[in-house]
Amino acid sequence: MNLKLYAAAALVSVTLFSCVSQKQMRQAEAKYTQLNGAYLDLQGKNRSLEDELKACKSDAEKAKALKAASDNQVATLNNQLEYVKANNNTVLNQLKDLSVVTGAQAESIKKSLENIGAKDLYIQDLQGSIARKDSLNMALVMNLKGAIGNLDDKDINIKVDKGVVYVDISDKLLFKVGSYDVTDRAKEVLGKVAKVLNAQPSIEFLVEGHTDSLPIRGNGPLVDNWDLSVKRATTVVRILQETYGLDPKRMTAAGRGQYIPLADNSTPEGRATNRRTRIVILPQLDQFFKLLETPQKK
Repeated sequence: MNLKLYAAAALVSVTLFSCVSQKQMRQAEAKYTQLNGAYLDLQGKNRSLEDELKACKSDAEKAKALKAASDNQVATLNNQLEYVKANNNTVLNQLKDLSVVTGAQAESIKKSLENIGAKDLYIQDLQGSIARKDSLNMALVMNLKGAIGNLDDKDINIKVDKGVVYVDISDKLLFKVGSYDVTDRAKEVLGKVAKVLNAQPSIEFLVEGHTDSLPIRGNGPLVDNWDLSVKRATTVVRILQETYGLDPKRMTAAGRGQYIPLADNSTPEGRATNRRTRIVILPQLDQFFKLLETPQKK
């Protein structure tokens, strides 16, 4: 009987111990999980702090380099300042040795300085006026190129040279060979140029006729290349006036003959380049000086 009691007591003890151990095990596992999570979180924070530390060190190195550069610059400026001070002292000492400047001399020096300042302002205004004039010329060139459109650059050339706008038109676009009779395309080409010139009524221009060096053939009304170049220029002027309504007061016709070639007249290509009609946009000197008198507002 006693043996049965002991056995029952032992069984109860084992059961109780087993229950207590499983509960403690679960608590321990939960605690481990909590601590492991906290550990992982601390590891992440540690890595972030290490990254921030590296960034701070990098910034510190950059700041150190900037400080060194600034120190060098300050040292250089201090040296320059000392040099200027030394020169000023030298100049002051030299002035002490000079005779005293009279009132009249001081007034003369003052006026000279004022004149220098006025001339400097005049030069600045002149440069600004030249820049505005160049801008107007470039705008005119762009308008002409836009109006001309898709014509071959070999047959028509628009450029600015020394502040003057030039439009060179090949003779094959305007005239029949060795003649001042216009081609079918002449009015088309001149009409495009006239459209831009009509939009700028204050512009005056010169129409020049140019030939190659070969003498003209036949015994017609033309005597030589002088005659041919003049006739071609006046023909263009008449078309611009009569067909497109340009004011004749704005135009001048001139013949240059063979004497201002662009290329060598010894080759067919060179002669073709030299046979041209040139429209020269004349400098508007009166308007240019008006720009000087009344500077544009900025």
